[in-house]
Amino acid sequence: MTAEPACSTSQLSQYQEWLERRSAQRFRDYQSLWRWSVADLEGFWGSLWDYFAVQSPSEYQRVLADPVMPGARWFEGAKVNYARQVLRHVESAHQAGRPAIIFGGEGRELGELSWPELSARVAALATRLEAMGVEPGDRVAAYLPNIPETVIAFLATVSVGAVWSVCSPEMGPVSVLDRLRQIAPKVLFSCQGYRYGGREHERSEVVRTLVAELPTLTDLVLVPGAPGMAIDPDSIMAGPRVTSFEQASIGQPAPGWEPRWVPFEHPLWIVYSSGTTGMPKPIVHNHGGVILEALKLGVLQNDIGPEDRFHWYTTTGWIMWNCQVGGLLGGTTICIFDGNPGWPDWSTLWRFVGAAGVTFFGAGAAYYAACMKAGVEPNEVADLSRLGALGATGSPLSIECYEWGYRHVRPDIWWCVISGGTDFAGAFIGGNRDLPVVPGQMQCRCLGAAVAAWSDDGRELIDEVGELVCTRPMPSMPLYLWGDMDGERYRQSYFEMFPGVWRHGDWIRITADGGAIIYGRSDTTINRLGIRMGTAEIYRAVEALPEVTDSLVVDLEYLGRESYMPLFVVLREGAALDAPSPSGNSSGAVPDLATHIKAVIRAALSARHVPDEILPVPEIPRTLSGKKLELPIRRLLLGEPPEKVLNRDAMGNPASLEWFIDFARRRAERQ
Repeated sequence: MTAEPACSTSQLSQYQEWLERRSAQRFRDYQSLWRWSVADLEGFWGSLWDYFAVQSPSEYQRVLADPVMPGARWFEGAKVNYARQVLRHVESAHQAGRPAIIFGGEGRELGELSWPELSARVAALATRLEAMGVEPGDRVAAYLPNIPETVIAFLATVSVGAVWSVCSPEMGPVSVLDRLRQIAPKVLFSCQGYRYGGREHERSEVVRTLVAELPTLTDLVLVPGAPGMAIDPDSIMAGPRVTSFEQASIGQPAPGWEPRWVPFEHPLWIVYSSGTTGMPKPIVHNHGGVILEALKLGVLQNDIGPEDRFHWYTTTGWIMWNCQVGGLLGGTTICIFDGNPGWPDWSTLWRFVGAAGVTFFGAGAAYYAACMKAGVEPNEVADLSRLGALGATGSPLSIECYEWGYRHVRPDIWWCVISGGTDFAGAFIGGNRDLPVVPGQMQCRCLGAAVAAWSDDGRELIDEVGELVCTRPMPSMPLYLWGDMDGERYRQSYFEMFPGVWRHGDWIRITADGGAIIYGRSDTTINRLGIRMGTAEIYRAVEALPEVTDSLVVDLEYLGRESYMPLFVVLREGAALDAPSPSGNSSGAVPDLATHIKAVIRAALSARHVPDEILPVPEIPRTLSGKKLELPIRRLLLGEPPEKVLNRDAMGNPASLEWFIDFARRRAERQ
């Protein structure tokens, strides 16, 4: 099934019409527009500056001084501020009756924060931060859930030129300290507990540990993590000054307060790689680059305008939190949810989406798969009449999920599937409401992103699987990694394989018509007898079976031995690998489930990719953002010690490791 475009007056088409009037250029289709955007970097990024009327008290010298990677210099001479770009919408949005934030979650009634209230609280808190001695370049950290106070704290921090960094309260002290010790924060915003999965999770002891282990802290601001959850300043025995968020964010701002102008490339925030295989990389992004990338992605590629209500389910530990907050840059109402999306059932988020009047709803691909497996019919549990788009990222979205959305959300829903990452705070592959949707395939390469599939020897591939590379710089690429004084770690992370070209670490196929398919991480690719296959291909085949709710595959290659490829599966309750498979009886015979899984893989992929063994497991290990821990499990099963390959505090389900650790031990004993 191919879904035809649902709209011909998209934000992207309006930009293209403006661009053609301004430049007298004509673009016959999206592909020609994309080719121009990556060939003429100065023309394209300069046009975004003008189209979105980015403000600066001084003119920039030129858009791009030197198009090299790493080290490109953008908009030198310009001054901007992320918070200023957000708060410029206060008057127009308020007059139009649009709230800034709609919020809900476990134990929370649906609430709203107006644009004037957002502005007032940001200004008051920024004034308080300056009184605490926070100066441009100082780091301000947070240990908070996805609540309005977190957004306010972020905007106040960056408004004074300080550098923001947030960790989710689901993370344990070791994982948080691995991140925050590297950046030496001056102020910490923290909750002492949060609510998730129907119960309250106490975090006071974690906060005391953070205070004790972060000697650079001068101030701690305590935030209620959930309604009715008290804060206890007296529990912090020694260390920084302690105040409540309520005290700090309500009051009169300094006379004439406004966000501070900072250079285009002034540090905005520090985000982190997953931290599952070693010390997390502290990635520094800049104000101006993130402003332009967020507006391009949100407004043009995701087609989100001021009248929209934008919700992307996320925790604060995932880059999609930054993406969701970025909706405010375009004057859009953002809708935030704090809590477990599957509690008390998988209809919870859909009810929130309906009640909040969400027009664009995004989530990780695993969320949609879980809803589909649970038999959720969203259009039966909520009023989704305003919902026009579904976004997905985090892992490849199966064809079955597309079709489930058409059946159970609405037949004309627009699937906007994106792929990018924390590393550059944006998307390489994204959506275009004016293009057809082909289930299983992302629509297009994003404007300004010179993305290609390359062979190992650097040849561009079309309709073949290769390394995802970006051959030209983008303004939101990292300034540097914090503490990486000579840039060596930065270069090793992204430019070691192809010097001067960004290697992202995914397998991708670019189709002849400009679409794209992601096949999984390139460092966990299955290579069986010379045929390379992304793990996502196997998951797509296996997880389509009703008996399988989740899976993980690794290819273990030992020197001097044949490779061993096990497939680990989580089975639906009542299913068993040695029991007959109801989904495998099309030929009349009813094979057992293990035999049927192998037959499905053989038919969908190749005989070479049939696993050597299929093993039932209680749970698949995942990161806090829901990604499968393929590489760490591979290293564990190859014999590396658990403590060297896995950081439990960076996991969403650390208890799932015990089965794999025991399996690795038993396997080693048999070798």
